[in-house]
Amino acid sequence: MEPSIAVLLPCRNEAAAIGAVVRGFRAALPGATVYVYDNASTDDTARIAREAGAVVRSEAQPGKGNVVRRMFADVDADVYVIADGDGTYDAAAAPRLIARLLDDHLDMAVAARGGETAAFRPGHRAGNVAINQFVARLFRQRVTDMLSGYRVMSRRFVKSFPALATGFEIETELTIHALELRMSFAEIPVPYAARQEGSHSKLSTWRDGIRILAAILFLFKEVRPFRFFGALFLVLTVISVVLVYPLIVTFLQTGLVPRLPTAVLATGVMLAAIFCLLCGTILDTVSRGRREAKRMRYLSIPPPAAVFRPVQAGASARISHG
Repeated sequence: MEPSIAVLLPCRNEAAAIGAVVRGFRAALPGATVYVYDNASTDDTARIAREAGAVVRSEAQPGKGNVVRRMFADVDADVYVIADGDGTYDAAAAPRLIARLLDDHLDMAVAARGGETAAFRPGHRAGNVAINQFVARLFRQRVTDMLSGYRVMSRRFVKSFPALATGFEIETELTIHALELRMSFAEIPVPYAARQEGSHSKLSTWRDGIRILAAILFLFKEVRPFRFFGALFLVLTVISVVLVYPLIVTFLQTGLVPRLPTAVLATGVMLAAIFCLLCGTILDTVSRGRREAKRMRYLSIPPPAAVFRPVQAGASARISHG
């Protein structure tokens, strides 16, 4: 049997572009089912998507993360393609991404954005580069476009993904989920185009950038608590030593008792440092248990190689030339 493919398009007020996007994915993946999840649009997004041939459903809770969580829960398929409904992603690249996912037994293929420089707002481009470098340092793995909204994922990835984010930080959560469980994924360069006239971005450079950065720090604390609290321990220890060193020198040189307020402050900072170290040690054990539970859930779902082994070569060839 050939893999069942679901194309997932979260949308809010994308009437200007959604029709062309649905038709593009239907042409690129004739056997796939295209789902458009309307996130409380006030325009004709739902009607236009339905007329273009999509299965239209709705999610009332605002925020891309809420929509993605609903889509992952509702839709059952072997391969999932997720993209934005604004027309910036190249639907024709989907067969190549799917072929890479199946041929290399990946859990996720990320479309790394390239193409028109004008398609990227300067703040978005700079923020994306900074966040990629930050995550690469935190998790010690190179990532070039962790905020891409165009991805192809296996069923085992989607059905083991907790989807806790509510907004545009969902892409961050997807990437860190793969990094945490050491899943196999790849980034494949694809064209990225400017929005069509009449389509407007819902992403705020500063507000959503801060939310994404906060999500990265929170997830890093969740999945690497010992490193997170260990860093706080080192910082607080250095501060405590800086505070107490002059007091010790004064006492050794003059025999005078140090000033009580400074000594109390230094002691308090050192106690906070020790508390952080203890928290990191305990939470690291808890995090390991949670990671093992996630891993077992992930392993309980058959991988693409096991599902499609009898026809994998032929299916991949047909997809890659779709």
